[in-house]
Amino acid sequence: MTDTKALLAGYRRAARFLVPYRWRLVYVLLTGVAATSFGLVQPYTSKLLIDEALLPRDWSRLIFVSALMVAATVFSFALNILSSYQYVRVSALVLFDMRVAVYRHLQMLSPRFWVRSKLGDVVSRINNDISEVQRIAADSLLSVLSNVVFLIGAAAIMASLNLKLFLLSLIVLPFSLWSLRYYQSRLVGRVKLVRERGADIGSFLIETLLGIRVVITAGAEKREVERFRARNQSFLDALLSMQMASFLAGAVPGTLITLSTASIFLYGGKLVIDGEMSTGSLVAIMAYHGRLLAPIQNLMSLYTNLVSGGVSLARVFELFDTQPEVIESSLAVAASAGPGDVNCRDVTFAYDGNSVLNKLSFHVPAGTICAIVGPSGIGKSTLADLLVRFYDPVSGDIQVDGQDLRCLRLQDLRRQVMLLDQAPFLFQSTIRDNIAYARPDATDEEIIEAARAAAIHQKIISMPDGYQTTLAERGQGLSAGERQRLALARALVANPKVLVLDEPTSALDEENERLITETLAIALAGRTAIIITHRPAVASIAHQVVTLGR
Repeated sequence: MTDTKALLAGYRRAARFLVPYRWRLVYVLLTGVAATSFGLVQPYTSKLLIDEALLPRDWSRLIFVSALMVAATVFSFALNILSSYQYVRVSALVLFDMRVAVYRHLQMLSPRFWVRSKLGDVVSRINNDISEVQRIAADSLLSVLSNVVFLIGAAAIMASLNLKLFLLSLIVLPFSLWSLRYYQSRLVGRVKLVRERGADIGSFLIETLLGIRVVITAGAEKREVERFRARNQSFLDALLSMQMASFLAGAVPGTLITLSTASIFLYGGKLVIDGEMSTGSLVAIMAYHGRLLAPIQNLMSLYTNLVSGGVSLARVFELFDTQPEVIESSLAVAASAGPGDVNCRDVTFAYDGNSVLNKLSFHVPAGTICAIVGPSGIGKSTLADLLVRFYDPVSGDIQVDGQDLRCLRLQDLRRQVMLLDQAPFLFQSTIRDNIAYARPDATDEEIIEAARAAAIHQKIISMPDGYQTTLAERGQGLSAGERQRLALARALVANPKVLVLDEPTSALDEENERLITETLAIALAGRTAIIITHRPAVASIAHQVVTLGR
């Protein structure tokens, strides 16, 4: 019961994504009902064919029944195509909206979420789990209406033709439903396990492929292949277990229903022989009964599909239920047009109860450079995250031009205060697009000027396609220093009030560190900048140095 309630709760939550498309769905449902109605006519024509055309040898009636059969088939076929096409289209739009909503929600989550989460699992939820929901929506849910309408219509027609035969066809139905519920109650956990094992494979591949150089240089290729093989075997075991439960959930009830066919043949044949029912009526009842098996089995197997989709939905909603640590206030205001004065006042921050920063205070006048120094693990990068409000202080506040960061609109804040990470990320796109990423409307002149200021222009124009050169994934092919310079150019094009640089030379040798330091000294002149570093050479260009210590 709990599993069923959870299943229904998940689909109720997903229903909000249907609201924008409700009138399209109404159109699809009406078209589906019409298609099913024409489908109901087809078996009945077999009665008319035998009783009113063949046995009386009525040629004109034969032509009429044949024409009716063709018309019903054509209309049913055409309306089924129309409703199915429209339904797949609407379901794809609904699931795309869901995927976008998840993606947007993930953008709001703090770095702490990404530290604790497997990237492959998150990608699996956005891609595989939502695709599973879309498959079920496209393949199964539309059939509910048509199957239910057909069952009701067929039951009414069968009862009108012969009530006893109709009741006979229903005898095994309760047993079929019981066996269905029994096997499918065992299916939920197995479906979830398959999803988790599939996500494990995705996480393993992302991790090992990103670290492929380490794998090769450590001579760990065979070991990683064996780990991959073990994960594949776990996935296969879970998949086979799920498939067996799914097979039994469909096969046992279907077999029980099929047994009623023999009973109808025997009893219906006796009624015809005794003259209590026409041959055409028996043929029509058998035609309806034969068609009843498919919709009943479809409705029975629908629960299996709904369970699978419900598990996928639950995994997706787990992402939605992860609350952002930083939420924009409903009273948030736009950032002022000040010069970029930064004031950190008694800031305290802790990770899971462990204090990292304790009553930290410093002031950075507009247009000056401040270096934040201290040993590794002292909280320098945490301070960088606080400055762009990835986190909020436990107590104290950080102000820019007299405005508390928590009072600003997040979009304004992150346009005015920009963080340049110690490992800058470059997209697999052109150099121009990478530099202009924070300001897509930047002119070519602004991009070139920023590249010159970052001392990367000469390197760019030496490439075959210049600024239109497409970078490899994550900027591979460029040196660490060149990636740092490109990221600096990107930050300069954005032209924030305050530029925060987190360990800008941590991955560089002494020569490249010296070059980047010289570049920073020139590029940051007249700007408000906070450089987080443990390198004395970098700190030497600052107007003031704040030392963090325990």
